[in-house]
Amino acid sequence: MDKNEAYQEKTEAQLKLLRTRIEELKAKAQKAKAEAKIDYMEGVEALEKKRDDVEAKLKEAKKAGEQAGRDLKEGIETSLFDLKKAVDSALKRFKQE
Repeated sequence: MDKNEAYQEKTEAQLKLLRTRIEELKAKAQKAKAEAKIDYMEGVEALEKKRDDVEAKLKEAKKAGEQAGRDLKEGIETSLFDLKKAVDSALKRFKQE
């Protein structure tokens, strides 16, 4: 396994964890009161959009050659970091309410 494949596997594992956390947020949003539910669902939709963006970038990196994949790595890492931060923020918000 080369470094590029190892990186892709690591990123996919992180995405899998984040997908699970987003689903957890969705379940909590469904239990929220009507007004709060709308806000929560909008937040979850935003998280899903960010997740889809990271998945699309990873897919593009897989299709690209090794050099192009390395070039895309920084963008993937930035998007993944932003997604993690947004998920953590949303989870904290749910815990406070």
